[in-house]
Amino acid sequence: MLPVVWLLGKTGAGKSSLICALTGKSDAEIGNGFQPCTRSARSYDFPAGEPLLRFLDTRGLGEAGYDPAEDIAACRDRSHVLLVVCRLDDPVQGAVADALADIVRADRRRRAILVLTGRDLVSGHDARARAERTIAARMNRAAGRDLPRAILSLEPGRATDAAGLDALRQQLLEVLPAVGLVLEKSRSGDAEYLEFQKHKRCVLSYAGVALTGDLAPVVGMVTVPATQLKMLHELGRRYGVTWDRKVGAAFLGTMGLGIGARYAANFGLRELAKLIPVYGQTVGAATAGAISFASTYALGRAAAYFLFGSAQGSPPSEEELRRVYQRAFRRSSDEAG
Repeated sequence: MLPVVWLLGKTGAGKSSLICALTGKSDAEIGNGFQPCTRSARSYDFPAGEPLLRFLDTRGLGEAGYDPAEDIAACRDRSHVLLVVCRLDDPVQGAVADALADIVRADRRRRAILVLTGRDLVSGHDARARAERTIAARMNRAAGRDLPRAILSLEPGRATDAAGLDALRQQLLEVLPAVGLVLEKSRSGDAEYLEFQKHKRCVLSYAGVALTGDLAPVVGMVTVPATQLKMLHELGRRYGVTWDRKVGAAFLGTMGLGIGARYAANFGLRELAKLIPVYGQTVGAATAGAISFASTYALGRAAAYFLFGSAQGSPPSEEELRRVYQRAFRRSSDEAG
């Protein structure tokens, strides 16, 4: 199951333009890639061919004769994070606030980010600050809490608002890492990191399989290790190194016994938690899935780092590899850290 980003806002708020900016695709590519998912809502899978996430775009709120109740109900049940998109120069956001309140009322744990577009449309720092406060206060009341927010400009024909998009990607990374990692952009010139970017989609794909495979009691004890082993063999092939017992032993030896022992203990506890009636099928399963996603991604990131160094004749030290694993785990988990 793909992680799903749901965009909610008025017509002209910049929802399609936001998808273009986040994915680096053109208006034509996005427009041609949309598929209907309800009578008036559309979905867009990214990347095309081997999708890792899905965008849901509902019809503009506040349009005459449009009742969004059906679309909201359908999208609420199939999405994981909500982007509430509002233009800074449009203070009339009652329809959006009402829809947000209904969504949160049905699901208090709904993950949501307020995205304020049109920074270029409001002149002066003080005027922009007032507009931001006004809209944010309205949406925070509707959500019953302070929403994380990002402010950006989506001027057609102009350079991408790198700072605003980076802020939004960081919010997504914190709220839903499975989405944030797919949309993450790096300006790093490090050769190893740039090489990993070629294989990152592969690691994310296996991490997603581990997440969904670890939602059922006991089953995860078989599917998650099998998924991770398959990922390691695939990474070895991609880096030109045969992942055999010798390479596996060298990797685990460099990783250190501490990480392996902690992971094994936590994995066993997660599986036991899923057997607890009610709790195990809700909170326990969700947490187990999130940790399996994080640990699989971190394992793949560390393995890629190890394989790159080994192929160059300079395998990393235990300290380096542990640091890579731990950083990747923190960045990919919102349930454990």
